[in-house]
Amino acid sequence: PDIGTTEVLMKRVVHQRQVRRIRIGVVGSTRGSSLQPILYAIRDGRINASIEVVVSNVASAYILQRARVNNLKTVHIVGKGRVREEFDRDVTAALVAAEVDIVLLIGFMRIVSGEFCRAWHGRCINVHPSLLPKHANLMDLAVHQSVLDAGDSESGCTVHQVIDEVDGGSTVMQLTTPVVPGETAETLKAKVQALEGEGMIQAIQMFDRDGCLPGGESSDAKRQRLLSPVKN
Repeated sequence: PDIGTTEVLMKRVVHQRQVRRIRIGVVGSTRGSSLQPILYAIRDGRINASIEVVVSNVASAYILQRARVNNLKTVHIVGKGRVREEFDRDVTAALVAAEVDIVLLIGFMRIVSGEFCRAWHGRCINVHPSLLPKHANLMDLAVHQSVLDAGDSESGCTVHQVIDEVDGGSTVMQLTTPVVPGETAETLKAKVQALEGEGMIQAIQMFDRDGCLPGGESSDAKRQRLLSPVKN
């Protein structure tokens, strides 16, 4: 039977993809460099997702300007001088209001509370500029200098689950780059930073395909847990 023209079928496919599009919330404090390749990947159809809100604790952060240029909803939440849990509740409220499925921490310069981690368990990821567990708990150039001091032959980035132990969450995926003779912390930083957006893109693809991420809970498992009777 005739089920419609090619144009009609294409519209149906587009509609079906929009219905199941992954809704992303972004939280950041700095330039948000890794956000740009994600936006390109959405535009080019590499990931079936939409950025629903970008939240920052820094009003002047370029990540907010980057979001506004791309017509994304932005929210500034003052963090200075506030109790961590109180601030995190406001961030969670903004993410819940946007009905996001997954949260990306992109250059977020605050340690999140256990309460925030529990609220977004299995659905909040960060990217660290080393091959964890190596060189954990370091930031910026200190990470890359540590790689050089250790004589590592390669470095890279790790996308990982966010838990209340800094850099301690389950690894979602890693991308690598060689450490070459004459490498400096600055040159290595540039090489690793170029991988971070791609790492997030591949993690989003994984979430879209599998419905969960390593270290998280699948939608089927969550449904079964919620439906199971509570044991006394």
